Amino acid sequence: MRKAERALISLTDKSGIEDFARELEKLGIEILSTGGTAKKMRENGIKVKDVAEFTGFPEMLDGRVKTLHPKVHGGILAQKHNPAHVKQMEQHGLQPIDIVAVNLYAFEKTVANPACTLADAIENIDIGGPTMLRSSAKNFRDVTVIVDPADYPQVLKELKEQGNTTLKTRFRLAVKVFELTSTYDTAITKWLKTVNVDTNPYFAE
Repeated sequence: MRKAERALISLTDKSGIEDFARELEKLGIEILSTGGTAKKMRENGIKVKDVAEFTGFPEMLDGRVKTLHPKVHGGILAQKHNPAHVKQMEQHGLQPIDIVAVNLYAFEKTVANPACTLADAIENIDIGGPTMLRSSAKNFRDVTVIVDPADYPQVLKELKEQGNTTLKTRFRLAVKVFELTSTYDTAITKWLKTVNVDTNPYFAE
């Protein structure tokens, strides 16, 4: 089992993140992050590398493109025990991402506001988050993916005991990801089906 080297943390629900990240830092795990999550960790004295610095590519399009980059998804999806993958990582300067802690834009909270417009709803459909989560869950053989702060203690316990989480834990966490993304997509679909394209001003142009 290889030791975890790098974590990517990008959260809407930031509860408990400073304590979790501080423990990762103590274990020598490099932390990558974006936006408000990076800001909160820095305010708590935790060293963070911006994803833009990690990829060498700036955040753009009003934040629509932050983590959608081969250096992020290559680092997540590469099978670290696969010699061909390892060789390609070396060829393209990819670094492994071993831990991904992500939760999603609060779509349901946004659309619960009676003043929410279709444009507001669309901007609160998370793209990068589900993509990272699904990539990480697919590659649970190598990646620990966390969507629930309640899982921080178990992850830290295993990291401290053996340098990485167990395969059984990674599988359990991967299942939680697919439960979440399924629910999230269902909520988006359900709300979009309520939009009347004949009367909604979004379609007046």
